[in-house]
Amino acid sequence: MASRTKKIDDLIAVLEKTGADPLRLDVLRRTRQFKRSWVDLAEALVEVRRNRAYEAWGYDDIYAYCRDELSLRKATVDKLTASYHAIRTHAPAVLERDGIAKVIPSYEAVGYFERAARAANDTANSKEEGRAKSKALDELRRAVFDEGRPVSELRRRFDPVLHPKTTEEQQLAAVTTALRLSAKLAEVLPDIDGLDEARIEEMEVALGTLRRDLEALAEPLREAIRARRAEATGARDGAGRTSKPARKPAAERPASKRPPPKKSRSKRAPARALRARGGARRRKP
Repeated sequence: MASRTKKIDDLIAVLEKTGADPLRLDVLRRTRQFKRSWVDLAEALVEVRRNRAYEAWGYDDIYAYCRDELSLRKATVDKLTASYHAIRTHAPAVLERDGIAKVIPSYEAVGYFERAARAANDTANSKEEGRAKSKALDELRRAVFDEGRPVSELRRRFDPVLHPKTTEEQQLAAVTTALRLSAKLAEVLPDIDGLDEARIEEMEVALGTLRRDLEALAEPLREAIRARRAEATGARDGAGRTSKPARKPAAERPASKRPPPKKSRSKRAPARALRARGGARRRKP
């Protein structure tokens, strides 16, 4: 970050001497203060984008300008501007804060709220779930804009209600935890003094069998989760099309255009995992 700051400081000095556009200088100065006041920078970026000011500075688009002159990635630019718009929409009073007397929420936290607010427009599975999500969204609004909670805390607190896991995701999480713990147990057993070697070997064989069984359970869960996400993505994309309905699943597309790759992938991956574990299990001291 120090090298980026020096680069920006040097550029400011050059542009000040050459009488550059005041807006261009202002954006650079706000970038230098990004850690303290992301709202100021986001506001300036919104103005640059709205006025297409970057064109007069020799850039084709705002992302090229932000990358080359401000050392900001495209993803960061999008997060900053989206979070700024979210504040203007949901908590405009935040824009009046100085960041000292009253906290300014991080752009990551505001982005988390913005995504949750958009998702709240989706139809809930039940009235009870809808009421729970509405209550959680109100609490999230306070946690973000009034309390300035970090996004890591927001995820731990609100994900279970606002982004509940499906049955497959819950099962896969349990299987993944069991795989990790069984591998850790097999790793530490030989380091325990007093355990009989035969007993350790017996446990290693049993744990190897357990991991094979867990992997066999995990693969169809992964496939189900991938299929569900692909279906959800297709539904969202289809909702934006007005020319024709988007209900046609991928399986109905002509095979000559897109051969289905899932079968070969689902067979190879478990086979490699079983061979790797099988080799480790047959190893003798």
